[in-house]
Amino acid sequence: MNHKRLVCGIAAISGVLVVAGLAESPNFIPDSIFKGSGLTGWHTLGQADWSAQNGEVTGKAKPGGNGGWLVLDKSYQDVGFFASFHCTGGCKTGVLLRAEKTSDGMKGLYVSLTGEDLSLDKVTLDAEGKQLTSEKLRPGAEMVRFAPPPGGPPPPARAGGRHGAGLHGDDWNTVQIILDSDILRASVNSASGRNTGSTDDDGEGFGPIALYVGPSNEVQFKEIAFKDLARKVEPKEQTSSHFRMQRISDYYYGWCAAVADFNHDGVPDIASGPLYYLGPDYTVRREFMKAQTYNPGMQFAPGMMNFAYDFTGDGWPDILIAASRPMWLYVNPKDESRRWNKYLVVPKVTTEVVLLEDVDGDGKPELVYGGDGILAYAKPDPANPTAPWTIHPVSDKSVPVNIHGLGVGDINGDGRKDILQNTGWWEQPAAGSDAKAWTYHAENFGGGGAAMGVYDVNGDGLNDVVTSLQAHRFGISWFEQKRDGAGKISFVEHRIMGDFSDKNAGGVTFTEPHGMTFADLDGDGIPDLIVGKRHFSHLESYTDPDPYGPAVLYRYRTVRDKKAPGGAEFVPELIHNRSGVGSHLAAVDLNHDGAVDIITSTDKGTFIFWNEMHQSKRSRK
Repeated sequence: MNHKRLVCGIAAISGVLVVAGLAESPNFIPDSIFKGSGLTGWHTLGQADWSAQNGEVTGKAKPGGNGGWLVLDKSYQDVGFFASFHCTGGCKTGVLLRAEKTSDGMKGLYVSLTGEDLSLDKVTLDAEGKQLTSEKLRPGAEMVRFAPPPGGPPPPARAGGRHGAGLHGDDWNTVQIILDSDILRASVNSASGRNTGSTDDDGEGFGPIALYVGPSNEVQFKEIAFKDLARKVEPKEQTSSHFRMQRISDYYYGWCAAVADFNHDGVPDIASGPLYYLGPDYTVRREFMKAQTYNPGMQFAPGMMNFAYDFTGDGWPDILIAASRPMWLYVNPKDESRRWNKYLVVPKVTTEVVLLEDVDGDGKPELVYGGDGILAYAKPDPANPTAPWTIHPVSDKSVPVNIHGLGVGDINGDGRKDILQNTGWWEQPAAGSDAKAWTYHAENFGGGGAAMGVYDVNGDGLNDVVTSLQAHRFGISWFEQKRDGAGKISFVEHRIMGDFSDKNAGGVTFTEPHGMTFADLDGDGIPDLIVGKRHFSHLESYTDPDPYGPAVLYRYRTVRDKKAPGGAEFVPELIHNRSGVGSHLAAVDLNHDGAVDIITSTDKGTFIFWNEMHQSKRSRK
């Protein structure tokens, strides 16, 4: 399934090219990218000369003049804009949006790229393009689509005002602008200098985009890309022939799923959010905590991660759930018809990913997490399992703990499980060691994503690392473990999926790989990667790239191939395009047929994907 296909939405612009080749790519799939050598579809305003050659547009202010504008003939209301730009003699440039005609000129929303400022303003121009007035946009708000009304408290982070744009001096820079409804977002050079403002026009402004060059200045623009955000596409629903989809809930309750036999009937049940669903049909559900549905566009469901295990030792599986990060233990009342008693057992959790793994080798799983500035694992006191759990530090505060990305596995082959984050891995000491913190080995495993896989990808006997690179943006890679002659460990990155500008495995690109797990789905003895998009991860807003992209769920089959870089490749298969993943998904053989099934819970409901790759169909091509 290729999400890179472009549609020419601006027929008047000469030259349309696929996204590949951009130095830095937009966070959206453009309708078109300007690659022409003429200015058909544009007109000029003011005192500047404009020209185009091989997709590069140059504006030069006329001597003694006030500068001028290159105005697109096509109008937009909600729009994504991306371009690379380069200034000569200091930057006096910017981009005008919703440029509407007035009785004495024009008005619009202006993103100033002058000097070191990224400023968002309402401006008016006279008939010759000279700026008459300028008024700063009031601060906008992240994670919302519609601006809060004026007069309220200022929004929290990343809002309004002037922020350092982080321009690269006399080098090329990129600018990305998202104008949606009454929120204007702009950034330069990827994330630096991001700014958000409220347009206060009720989202009703409508007009073309215009590029500006200021007095005594010259500016070049290239890779100019547009997307009409008013056009949203929901693809035809698809489910892989290898899986049968069963939707067991239509509503948004949480981001997690776990499996255990909660009612002691010998059949696995499913816990997700505040509910558990009784097998084998999963048509009956019960509350173990107070339940309500949530609005995926405006609310966060508190159930981010959950696990099922008999933590109290009474023979009945309990539920451990992250309710907005702190971990609560819900004790199984042994099939009584009531909600379960709860106990706060790990209060200081800051990581969005937590794992349940037997770290210390005692045969019982521990909670692996980050909190209070360190990585740690926690376990209950068997004599008092509902009291706050015992904390075992893994790291000290010398290495920052990332909110995203966490893994457990034996990196160095000593038989003990190590703990990973995006910045490196912590080596578990031998039993009986008096070390206060595990030995830290710095390594760049990306910006922090989901649950990290540790297994031998290429069959060379060394455990590798498979991880998403950014939970709220792009990227999946596997990191091949290498050893030098002295046995020193290092890793080589092999990219599985980059951004929209990259040539990705199977032509697949999606954002928000926030949930990830690993299981042998086809019975070849090698774990496969299961991952997808966490749809509306930061509510219905353009806080994150491509928020309206399909909520895909993918299986990446691990294929060992000596001819592939690193000796392996990951082959994607679309499982479903209307569900996605949350923060935590389960891969369990629910019906004991020998095939691992997938359970995922998202803002689109809770789903079982029954694995129908039966033994006779599991042979490799």
